Amino acid sequence: MTEEFLHYLWKFKLLKGELLLSNGDKIEIIHQGTHNTDAGPDFFNAKLKIGDTVWAGNVEIHIKASDWYLHQHQNDMAYDTIILHVVYQNDVDVMRKNNEIIPQLEIKNAFDTNLFSKYQDFISNKNWIPCEKIFKNTNQFILKIWLERLLIERIERKTLEIKAKFISNNNNFEESFYQILAKNFGFKLNALPFELLANSLPINILAKHKNSDFQLSALFFGQAGLLNEGFKDAYPQSLYAEYEFLKKKYHLTPIAGHLWKFLRLRPSNFPTIRIAQFANLIYQSKHLFSKIIEADDIQTIYQLFQVSASSYFDNHYSFNESIVPIKPKVIGKSTIDLLIINTIVPMLFFYASEKDDKVYQERGLRFLEQIKPEYNSIIKKWISISFTVESAFQSQALLELKNNYCNHKKCLQCSVGNDLLKKI
Repeated sequence: MTEEFLHYLWKFKLLKGELLLSNGDKIEIIHQGTHNTDAGPDFFNAKLKIGDTVWAGNVEIHIKASDWYLHQHQNDMAYDTIILHVVYQNDVDVMRKNNEIIPQLEIKNAFDTNLFSKYQDFISNKNWIPCEKIFKNTNQFILKIWLERLLIERIERKTLEIKAKFISNNNNFEESFYQILAKNFGFKLNALPFELLANSLPINILAKHKNSDFQLSALFFGQAGLLNEGFKDAYPQSLYAEYEFLKKKYHLTPIAGHLWKFLRLRPSNFPTIRIAQFANLIYQSKHLFSKIIEADDIQTIYQLFQVSASSYFDNHYSFNESIVPIKPKVIGKSTIDLLIINTIVPMLFFYASEKDDKVYQERGLRFLEQIKPEYNSIIKKWISISFTVESAFQSQALLELKNNYCNHKKCLQCSVGNDLLKKI
């Protein structure tokens, strides 16, 4: 038996038959209370009828009654408000600090054992997700509502990083957006060096060179630690010379060049290409965050991100190594989609919370509905078990479901798990 399962029984009123306290009094659950996932009693503000008296207060749940003493609740004033102790096994009376006995309900024989057997199967099987074989039986309305909630949960978690940046940047939206965007420009493999690069190169310095794509490129490549005096091509040589001047002017210290990863990347995703594209984005879009906030349709976002690396990279993926054929290194639509998903939508949510204006949150959700779903290994697997994924709105929710619920066997906290467990 687990406390999590006992919480589930109480939360969803799945106890059956006549319920009697350890002293023989009849108890009726009027309202089970609000589930508390933090420290303190398990359920707040429950409403119970014991005998002829209606009680209002908190409920604590344990596997064994003696766990009350094991957890030292008798010494904690927070538990003096307990009006009912719910236990799987009643092995001892429990008392408040003033030695008053707390009403106790044993539920060992008060629920369907088939429900517990099914729950045990969920948490013990080795399937890709616990309910893989019966997932298709989920009520579609319940699934739709649950995925919407999961999407919001996922985005709001991403906004926590933005908030931390915002506070550290003295409530500067532009600087915070610039840093978050830079990090996500590196995607998974080069997220850290891109983040360090943006942190080392404040936006107020970039603003002084906003009219020169060349100087911006020199600043970014130089601060990235990717320039040196040994280049044979004229373009990187001139970047190096310009950066050396700007480095002294602004007292800059570059990050370590070895942090950038090239292995296992397609050449079009090399950090040299991404840095050049990022420099051009900053050059093309003055006050980028303000333009993002003003953009009411997704096509405007796509237009803002239609930038390319400098012409030098038309036949290069890195400095000195030329290639054929000549091809401009533009940012692809799929890359822009990922930037919208991981940067712009969370930023719109954060901005909505700071300005107390849900229009930005709604806009972000609308953008996700208009973007094609990611097609990674997790989404492929969802499709293989008969889920039709039509947009990034759904794929993001499914990633949240898999990574933060299914992987941790949190079936009792999942609306899908709850729905399927009840179908016995």
